[in-house]
Amino acid sequence: MSDEKLVGIVLVSHSATVAASVAELAKGLAGAGTAVPVAPAGGTGSGELGTSAELVAAAAASVDRGAGVAVLTDLGSAVLTVKALLAEGDELPEHTRLVDAPFVEGAVAAVVTAATGADLAAVEAAAAEAYTYRKV
Repeated sequence: MSDEKLVGIVLVSHSATVAASVAELAKGLAGAGTAVPVAPAGGTGSGELGTSAELVAAAAASVDRGAGVAVLTDLGSAVLTVKALLAEGDELPEHTRLVDAPFVEGAVAAVVTAATGADLAAVEAAAAEAYTYRKV
């Protein structure tokens, strides 16, 4: 699968620790050795709580393999940061999408689906479907 173009996943959180932990969880649950490029973009450039357009753009560039980039966010201003980058038009790789999905469950679904070689639309759909997961 190493020659296959895989959808990249960016996880944007107000906390660098949360973003990195969710990335680790999603990759771990997708299976050892998964080749899916996943990058956390958490906190600010100075290590504070918040979001950083620069960190998001760098994370997206780092996971772009030509099959698109799915961006999942935790809270409101993270969404606004990604929307602003998308509106700029040249800040994020071509075929980058903000995915409306729960952060943890959506990240796991996105990475597991991307690991199968699915396209960006399928990765987005799998992540969004995580809204329907019931716990009781």
